[in-house]
Amino acid sequence: MARELIRLDKKHIFVDQMTMSVDRVLQCDIRNMFGPPSPLIENYSPEAGFWHVATIGRGCKLDSKLISALVERWRLETYTFHLPCGECTITLEDVHLQVGLPLDGYAVTGFASSTDWEAMCYELLGAIPDKINGGRIEMGWLRDTFPEPNNDSTELERIRYARAYILEMIEGYLMTNLSRNLVHLRWLLKLVDFRAAGELSWGSTMLATLYKEMRGATRPNKAKIGGCLSLLQSRARFRFPFLCPRVDHPYTFLLITRWNHSASYVEIPTSLEDIRLLLDQRSEAEFQWTPYEDPAIWAVIPHEFFQNPNVWHVNVPLVFDEEHKVDLRQLHTDWPRFWSHYIEMWETQYDYIPTREPIIIPELACVAEYMSWFKIHGKPYLLLEDERRRQIHAQRERQGLLNPRRRDDDAGPSAAPTQSSSPTVQRMTPTS
Repeated sequence: MARELIRLDKKHIFVDQMTMSVDRVLQCDIRNMFGPPSPLIENYSPEAGFWHVATIGRGCKLDSKLISALVERWRLETYTFHLPCGECTITLEDVHLQVGLPLDGYAVTGFASSTDWEAMCYELLGAIPDKINGGRIEMGWLRDTFPEPNNDSTELERIRYARAYILEMIEGYLMTNLSRNLVHLRWLLKLVDFRAAGELSWGSTMLATLYKEMRGATRPNKAKIGGCLSLLQSRARFRFPFLCPRVDHPYTFLLITRWNHSASYVEIPTSLEDIRLLLDQRSEAEFQWTPYEDPAIWAVIPHEFFQNPNVWHVNVPLVFDEEHKVDLRQLHTDWPRFWSHYIEMWETQYDYIPTREPIIIPELACVAEYMSWFKIHGKPYLLLEDERRRQIHAQRERQGLLNPRRRDDDAGPSAAPTQSSSPTVQRMTPTS
């Protein structure tokens, strides 16, 4: 039974990648916001649960080669990264502290269809786009139709602007898919009442979306990946110091905004081959299991985020393989009833908190018996032992000293992002 757990190698990119003449680098889709929302809607977006994440503003550039290297280590069977140090995954704690979305709330679910999308747009946005394709509208239309309100704007105009801003942020930044510049109006149905929207677990929904996108990207024939890739990249930089650019400013909240500023990429690998090599060579000794324990980080996190840390540690089921085939083409499915078993488990999530003490000491990250099994049946290394001994053959040339007086947002990874645009899933990290 233990040997059968890791069974999907034939469908995984790392098998083909090792024999390809040219590395596959994923196209990473993101549509950064132009800036933070107008302060005139500060009474609406916090109520809906999106005020913290809205402060991300422009966001950071994505390193598509780093993201591609992480996908190579993502295991479909367990939803974890396989590394020389053991297994780890993206957690609700990462979502909460990096992005600031609410976790403790109802599952985000409902019907994906509407009897009349045009009528719904007019009722909630006060305008109807020229094109509605299968419930999707163009993000450019949102930006053109809802400019930032001024002091003379009415309350209704501000509410409509808040809905449009949140709608664009959801599918342009937080839960991007491969439709690029389109956003589905199903999200608008959740913004009828901001107070009701604030009672939903948006953070778990975002994490489940990222899991699903990473699963799809492990297939060798896939060229693109969606989901909140800024979270994936930022989490990697907090966990892997040897892949982290140098930043000369103190921590701020949200933690994901650390990479929005000027940074030095000297000696940071620029090729997928070198990133892959460093993960094999150094992650066992240098992986940071508990990066948020740093007192400098704790000092900037608002007290409200520590009021209920139990929500970070709940264990709820992974989605079955067959259920990943479910998508929006089944428009008339009663999703709350279809997923009722999983939704019930989410709503009683505190019955699924592990009883053992949380692991906070790196030496206790994995028991010896587990690591013996993992090194035989898992995928701790991608390269052969002889290949792991080589040195990095190329390093990034220095692009100049950091200049705190000048915005240097263009300094960053060589691969800039393309501007575009289930049930809840969670596992503990580290896995024991």
